Amino acid sequence: MSLFKARDWWSTILGEKEEFDQGCLCVADVDNSGSGQDKVIVGSYKGYLRIFNPHPVKPGDEVQPEDLLLEVQLREPILQVEVGKFVFGTEGLHLAVLHCRKLCVYAVSGTQGNVEHGNQYQIKLMYEHNLQRTACNMTYGPFGGVKGRDLICIQSMDGMLMLFEQESYAFGRFLPGFLLPGPLAYSSRTDSFITVSSCQQVESYKYQVLAFATDADERQDTEQQKLSSGKRLVVDWILNIGEQALDICVVSFNQGASSVFVLGERNFFCLKDNGQIRFMKKLDYSPSCFIPYCSVREGTINTLIANHSKILNIYQDVTLKWATQLPCIPISVKIANFQDLKGVIVTLSDDGHLQCSYLGTDPSLFQAPKVDSREINYEEMNAEMKELQKIIREATKTQDILPESEKQRDITVTAEVSADLDEESQAIDSEVKAGAVPSVTVKITIQSRVTAQKPSLAVCVQAPLAVTCDQFVFDDLEPDSSETVVLSVFLKENCSPPELEGICIVSYNTPTELNPEGIPRVSQCSFSLPLKLVCFPAQPSKAANHKLTIDTNKPPISFVTIFPDFVDPCEGDQANALGFQFLTGSKATLLASKTSQRYRIQSDQLEDLWLVTKELIHRLEEHFKKQNCKDFACTFSGSIPLQEYFELIDQHFELRLNAEKYQELLSERAVQFRAIERRLLTRFKDKTPAPLQHLDTLLEGTFREVIALADAAEENQANMFQAFAKLKSATHLVIMLISLWQKLSHDQVAILEATFLPLAEDTQELGWEETVDAAVSYLLRTCLSKSSKEQALTLSSQLSMPKDTSRLKKNITLFCDRLAKGGRLSLSTDSATQQAAVMPGGCATIPESDLEERTVIPGSTAMFANHGQTTKQKSKPDCTI
Repeated sequence: MSLFKARDWWSTILGEKEEFDQGCLCVADVDNSGSGQDKVIVGSYKGYLRIFNPHPVKPGDEVQPEDLLLEVQLREPILQVEVGKFVFGTEGLHLAVLHCRKLCVYAVSGTQGNVEHGNQYQIKLMYEHNLQRTACNMTYGPFGGVKGRDLICIQSMDGMLMLFEQESYAFGRFLPGFLLPGPLAYSSRTDSFITVSSCQQVESYKYQVLAFATDADERQDTEQQKLSSGKRLVVDWILNIGEQALDICVVSFNQGASSVFVLGERNFFCLKDNGQIRFMKKLDYSPSCFIPYCSVREGTINTLIANHSKILNIYQDVTLKWATQLPCIPISVKIANFQDLKGVIVTLSDDGHLQCSYLGTDPSLFQAPKVDSREINYEEMNAEMKELQKIIREATKTQDILPESEKQRDITVTAEVSADLDEESQAIDSEVKAGAVPSVTVKITIQSRVTAQKPSLAVCVQAPLAVTCDQFVFDDLEPDSSETVVLSVFLKENCSPPELEGICIVSYNTPTELNPEGIPRVSQCSFSLPLKLVCFPAQPSKAANHKLTIDTNKPPISFVTIFPDFVDPCEGDQANALGFQFLTGSKATLLASKTSQRYRIQSDQLEDLWLVTKELIHRLEEHFKKQNCKDFACTFSGSIPLQEYFELIDQHFELRLNAEKYQELLSERAVQFRAIERRLLTRFKDKTPAPLQHLDTLLEGTFREVIALADAAEENQANMFQAFAKLKSATHLVIMLISLWQKLSHDQVAILEATFLPLAEDTQELGWEETVDAAVSYLLRTCLSKSSKEQALTLSSQLSMPKDTSRLKKNITLFCDRLAKGGRLSLSTDSATQQAAVMPGGCATIPESDLEERTVIPGSTAMFANHGQTTKQKSKPDCTI
């Protein structure tokens, strides 16, 4: 911000809710008074033309009515106003007004007044041109070196330059390669037109080249232009500035040379006549308009550049000489002479604030008040510092930006899941091969305690689950109002979901006094879906490939009590076996021991154990919680099924490799297909018929290969999605077993989930294998490290798809082995130094090799092999534990 403000000499507000642009301001002695005093001509998009003769006013006084010489409405929007010698036979100045489809030239004259009302001014239409194309801007000058008169060049919105020799239309030419119109200026020294194309290039066209080029009254095709008479329009010189231009100005303050000034979006350029850069200035602000003017120092040029921060900067070449504060953002700036006061700065804003000002030292008179001096009480300051540090530590413990109480004060979102499945399924486009795909209704209620603007609700469930409608938009909510929506959730893909949970997110704006548009806020809640949404009761199976045993410290509970929705009540308390049939076709069996406090879950697929195991532990915890039993606990003393887990990892990784191969093959076939197409197009365009040499057969065969590869890639993508869902389910199961085995806290389980489940979706650019490998390596190097040598190892900062999964499987095996030896998960920096304190029984450090020695997991007869492989448990044909 500038220290000094522009000294207000004269200012006014034009009209009400009128709009102005860069070409709407002009300064000249338009009435030919001969006094050398400029008038200010302003046109607006509403069609109002105003001419002012400013006079200085005292601060606080209003503008005198006689300052407005003329005000007339021309009925059409005014795009640009210019003053020049536009009438044949006279060298007097006339006013040219550019409308969208018309160019009008007026004579402005004044009549001496005989009464106190002052002089009277009027405009007279000298001639007009109706335009066949929509105009954008115009420039004028002595085109072709004519003497004593100015010609007008208008640029249309479609890139045509229309030239008028005063009352008559001369010719029109299309600019080559035109896309969007840019600023236009005329250089009288080189007799050329200069513009900036949409290619971000400054282009110069000679007037003689335009005059002798092919007539462009109607746009012609390229081939027709080649065959027609006349010369093609050739550019004189081109300079690439790399940005769009706001304005162009050509100045010549001496007889020797002229300069072309171009104001870009971030740079300011000064060019020679031949397009070479004389100098440029990189701007650290966003400019709005500029104007060069004569400098008092020979060989230099001063430039006024205004920006969107209401600052007017004055440069001498590239050196900033002054900066002043303006009351508004100008879109046009001019230099004028009024009543022996030369160099008055005239600015116009887009909302009609017209101001005449000059530079001066008018600093702000604000002075900071003196601070009462008092002795410092260091004890009070120390106490206050400790209190503030305590508050900061408490605030940084929570990751939420807003306190929970404040968030709940605005909008409350609740989701209620129906206890029963829908009588009539609402499943849409489900790919599940089961006969009937069930759905469950979720009722979501939004309760607002304040005014909520633009509320919208998004309901998210992880694939393969889907909802009937996931986006809702509401009208503004009033205080103490509510909205309720009902939707259904169902299984869409033909694979079991890794999670039976969903989340509701409400985004809204809360208006304040300082921000009526509202501050963005978000409120959310989660909901759990029933297990019977993805499976139904079935006959228990005695044999299975995978078995897990969960130990508890309480007697087993009858399945009639904890699984009433899956057990027939007529079986009574004798039901100790329960079967689950998933919609995808696989089965799982749950067994309760009659003599011990154990539960067994078994299935032919490892991933199918996850949902049943999670549901069992959750229902047991809820059951004992209702009975006010606080010491209930579940443990796992078996071996972690790493070998089966690694098989799922290999299956998923193999599909990723296949996807990469399909992508490469598709790219090769696509290049081949385009090459054949080019050959065929060349043959078809040839005027002399030639044999195709079986190119059509080759094209058809390549097309079939592309389609076949695309189908195979799509099928592989579907298989990879299902493999990733199975991998996530197995990962959830492994995390739960590790947490039960090591009795991990909630924070440590959160670290495990962040390590093994970092991605919601799997892509070729960032896959599960490399992400998990980097996370596990970090834990092994920090909190699970055995020596300072391991902590000094540096990890790669770039994630890329590995060649195989051997390193990942080795790190996972090593990770479990470190946990078995007493390692503890922690993200604190000093966890590695405290490793000896958490070793059970004060054990000494066990020496380990490169792949870790074989370690027996407590309570298990299985051991981790060197390559992280475990043997499958052999199932027995009985149902007892």
